[in-house]
Amino acid sequence: MRLRKATALILLAALPACSQASGTAKRTVADTHTEARVNGLLGITESPACAVTAKLIPSCGAWWGIAPEIFTGLRPDRALARAEQRMGRTADILHVYHRTKELFPNEREIALARDPSHPRLLLINWKPSFDVTWAEIAEGALDRRIDRLADHIRQTFPEQFFLTVHHEPEDDVRANPGSGMTAADYAAMFRHVVQRLREKGVKNAVTVMTYMGAPNWASQPWFEQLYPGDDVVDWVAMDPYADARVRDFDGLVNKTRSDHPRWPGFYRWMQWRFPGKPIMVAEWGVFGDERKGAFYESVRRQVKRYPQIKALVYFDSPRAPRGDTRFDTDPAAGRAFTALATDPHFSATRVPRP
Repeated sequence: MRLRKATALILLAALPACSQASGTAKRTVADTHTEARVNGLLGITESPACAVTAKLIPSCGAWWGIAPEIFTGLRPDRALARAEQRMGRTADILHVYHRTKELFPNEREIALARDPSHPRLLLINWKPSFDVTWAEIAEGALDRRIDRLADHIRQTFPEQFFLTVHHEPEDDVRANPGSGMTAADYAAMFRHVVQRLREKGVKNAVTVMTYMGAPNWASQPWFEQLYPGDDVVDWVAMDPYADARVRDFDGLVNKTRSDHPRWPGFYRWMQWRFPGKPIMVAEWGVFGDERKGAFYESVRRQVKRYPQIKALVYFDSPRAPRGDTRFDTDPAAGRAFTALATDPHFSATRVPRP
């Protein structure tokens, strides 16, 4: 514990460089040293060759991913093909969503992951139930469903993939004792699902704990109780979106609010809380057509100053819950997004072939 706190203080000392990034960012000696420290904490061995760790962490740069054309009714393969053509590159990560009794990955997702020309990593987002409480799942109410899924994965997809269980739990928490949906119930549910899958032979799921990334929820007294534990969480993730109040990438990953003055921002908190975990931005998007191009340019300038972020996964949808997050709603935005997507930072490490 003492070593962890000391490490966190070292990382926090580097925060001004991360949080004040603006204009055209140039890598400094301090940036390089910070990245080396972070890589060391993540278990990445320094080497001139870029490689992938056992937990799917790229040793150089970060993964580029997308949830393509969500809420359009298109099949994932068609949606991905269109999105990749629009952005001018193949995705490293395909983000897909499954619920309740659905078995995953399905045939189309497996084919996309095993594309001989462009293999992709799957980020599978699973909500086990909408009517069984977290406490009931933790006590075994869905064990037959979990076991059936484990059999399917074991028999059809031995490759590694990312798995997040009931993402963004914050606004589903019911804090009253006995609700079955407290933060502690969520942590117990997540633990049970992951441990049950592992017991049934699923050893290839790289687990992701996905937070909303919003200051109002992070300031709740129960917030820390959501975390299931280091032994069942491989990556930590946030799902921030940029509205008119968020002007650049720093404001996206380190949102603060005047009515929650003690909240430091999600990236800062994750640096302190999880210095040895890779961070994924598992969903992000920009609302407002007139500002998208400038925002994507800020991401390209600033992302390299956040070395613990090892994956950036865009949520591309004409009908996201709060608006249109398509990245190319105007030509300038499309060009800026393509420049971001094709930046060398997101192609430094190759997706491993099956």
